[in-house]
Amino acid sequence: MPTILVIDDNPAVATALETLFSLHDIDTRVAPSPEAGLALLAREPVDLVVQDMNFQADTTSGEEGLALFERIRAQHADLPVILLTAWTHLESAVDLVKAGAADYLAKPWDDRKLLATVNNLLALSQARRELARHRDGAQRRRNALERSHDLRGYVFADAATERVLALACQVARSELPVLVTGPNGAGKEKIAEIVHANSAVKAGPFVALNCGALPAELIEAELFGAEAGAYTGAQRAREGKFEAADGGTLFLDEIGTLPPAGQVKLLRVLETGRFERLGSNRERQVKVRVVSATNADLPALIRTGQFREDLYYRLNAIELALPPLAERVDDILPLARHFLPEGKRLDASAERALLAHRWPGNVRELRNAIQRAALLATGERIGAGDLGLPTVAAGNAANTHASATGALSTPPGNGGAEEPDRAAIEAALQRHGGVLAQAAQDLGLSRQALYRRLERLGLRRDEPSRS
Repeated sequence: MPTILVIDDNPAVATALETLFSLHDIDTRVAPSPEAGLALLAREPVDLVVQDMNFQADTTSGEEGLALFERIRAQHADLPVILLTAWTHLESAVDLVKAGAADYLAKPWDDRKLLATVNNLLALSQARRELARHRDGAQRRRNALERSHDLRGYVFADAATERVLALACQVARSELPVLVTGPNGAGKEKIAEIVHANSAVKAGPFVALNCGALPAELIEAELFGAEAGAYTGAQRAREGKFEAADGGTLFLDEIGTLPPAGQVKLLRVLETGRFERLGSNRERQVKVRVVSATNADLPALIRTGQFREDLYYRLNAIELALPPLAERVDDILPLARHFLPEGKRLDASAERALLAHRWPGNVRELRNAIQRAALLATGERIGAGDLGLPTVAAGNAANTHASATGALSTPPGNGGAEEPDRAAIEAALQRHGGVLAQAAQDLGLSRQALYRRLERLGLRRDEPSRS
């Protein structure tokens, strides 16, 4: 049962309110003076206060009510307060509402209006308490996770991110391969670092390789090493990433771009820990924890014969699915503040713009936007205009148009979780006149990653000549 505190020196008023509230299952406490009211607030939980504006006889200034309201606000900032005032003090009551009072009612009051106001405020107060409890619980969980695990300085506040981090820390101690999925720029490598930092091999090396950034003919040499003369330009022997990561963790990004020959060898080393360098028959043995990542739909690549199903199940012993930043809204402002250089701050308009933007480029786009705004802002304060983001209205119009036409609101593959297909790649090349660097940026890929896809799909990669 909710509890209301009535602070009024008039016994008739107090009795009338107590009777009215009791008929509607509301418990009522009565205090005849500001001091008695504040003392009761200090020792008992109260959901709402109804207070008079004058207490001493022949006093009509309303100053006592103002002083009482300010003390309640100072000691109980979230406690809703309704002011009871005579018609002659409406201006003062309106000023107090502007200062934070929940509402005011003139004497004599209308019972129905008073009850409607009280019920609305009690419901709002309950919702605020539930939200505060939820936030406090979430903060306690985040603090516990940060105390018990090495999160590598990961900045987060969203429950979805917390779940991914908690699972990453939980599975880190096992030796099973981990597959991190999510869109470009979402922070997959950081998740891989957290897995390593909390694993049994955390004292060993953490080695990263972007499989999509290398030509097909060099991938195997990068992974497994090569002897001198194994391929054109190999003038001396070199160790591969598996040897470099021995006793630690190897992170393979863009695993969906690995060519078929590399997939076969990777499967073997995952199953046995053994491999040969290119140009060598000597078998080598390593012990490596493999964490891979992709923004591609690997099951779709399996169906088209571009990715081995047995390798997929070997890599995907445990999947950590990192959502796009647009689905982790509570992460946006903490990350933005983290990226701010010292001496810069976001104003309210900038924070609203950041929350309204859809972030197709995810955390990478957010970081670039903040760094650009910090450079362009002339003073300490960064406003919405400094961010250079599309306006909310423009974004809504674009989304409405996309819904009506069935078109995507962002270029295919630009920060999305799906692998760009032949049609998307051909469309990007056409949009940019065959300029590969621009088409790759449009698709959210590195230039080398686009080369790999062109080779796999049998597309020409000739760029237009420049005069």
